[in-house]
Amino acid sequence: MISNLFSLEGKNAWVTGACYGIGFAIAKAFAKAGAEHIIFNARSKEAIDNAYKLYHAEGITNVHGYVCDVTDEKAVKALVEQIHTEVGPIHILVNNAGIIKRIPMHEMKREEFQQVIDIDLVAPYIVSAAVLPEMMERREGKIINICSMMSELGRETVSAYAAAKGGLKMLTRNICAEYGEYNIQCNGLGPGYIATPQTAPLREPQPDGSKHPFDAFICAKTPAGRWLEADELGGTAVFLASHASDAVNGQIIYVDGGILAYIGRQPK
Repeated sequence: MISNLFSLEGKNAWVTGACYGIGFAIAKAFAKAGAEHIIFNARSKEAIDNAYKLYHAEGITNVHGYVCDVTDEKAVKALVEQIHTEVGPIHILVNNAGIIKRIPMHEMKREEFQQVIDIDLVAPYIVSAAVLPEMMERREGKIINICSMMSELGRETVSAYAAAKGGLKMLTRNICAEYGEYNIQCNGLGPGYIATPQTAPLREPQPDGSKHPFDAFICAKTPAGRWLEADELGGTAVFLASHASDAVNGQIIYVDGGILAYIGRQPK
């Protein structure tokens, strides 16, 4: 059956930073697609405990949370060994953990720029490098990097983020080039503008009832005419994690409501 191609039964999936938002939505989709175990990490036990409540509220009990900073190479290698011992092999990796700092480049401190690069680009390298040897030995694996429209476009105040996500696009393609012979597929998923609690202030109506300027901007630039929901990323993520995408490698799939294909509305 064609539906079997999209099944994740018997697979263990590690989604970094999947405590809320996009990562949580992807992990939830994997669980609903039959993944045997969901693994996630965060930098604090409090974040782990709060995330467990979200997973359990969704009826997802085959979930394992670990405290780990993905920019710490030694800690990541130790965690991979711990996961192998306590859960089993990692069949699917989603490099989701990330940050953004909206600061004009001429005002941004080098340390701030470096922090974004370390979390958004260096960490996916560290985690991918840690899981690749076992995937190579098994001759099977899926790596999904959460890219961004800033993998393709620039925008004011996000120089570090755009640099990191542009680099992540090329890291994705290079993992494909280097490890495709081991039946490992590495692809990117590029979300558009997602409605989350963090972006809620940007979508609240103004005192006069008009749209927030940024809300109006995003809706005008999106053919769908709206912000997207995190759960709308789940189908593409499951596709990239399943046998349905075994011949897809080194690609970036943008789930953006059409923004990258659209020049925008003509002014009236």
